[in-house]
Amino acid sequence: MSFIFYNPNPDGKFVGDCVIRAVSRLMHQGWDTTYYELCELGRAMRDMPSSDIVWGEYLYQHGFRKHVIPDTCPFCYTIKDFCLDYPIGNFLLKTSGHVVAVVNGNYYDTSDSGNEVPIYFWGK
Repeated sequence: MSFIFYNPNPDGKFVGDCVIRAVSRLMHQGWDTTYYELCELGRAMRDMPSSDIVWGEYLYQHGFRKHVIPDTCPFCYTIKDFCLDYPIGNFLLKTSGHVVAVVNGNYYDTSDSGNEVPIYFWGK
């Protein structure tokens, strides 16, 4: 389990695009493809591509399913803990105001978000 720096933004920007970055990592596709597909779905749903309902629907359409984090320690269970508990698979973790891709026990982000507390996750 480890943090892996990941920023697929073609211009290397850190522009509040954590949804695009995380989804692109899970889907093994480029930033542009992810951005366009989420924008198109957002247009169809009449919502922003970064809204939970839009990217959630996108993941659902691609075989991911939503799960709740067990409420055994709601303020101390971190992304690092999740990675230890789920060493195999592709996941998108939702925290308060952020999303992070987890693939086979490693979390991919532009900064080390391992101590953030996930609220729920999408898995495949």
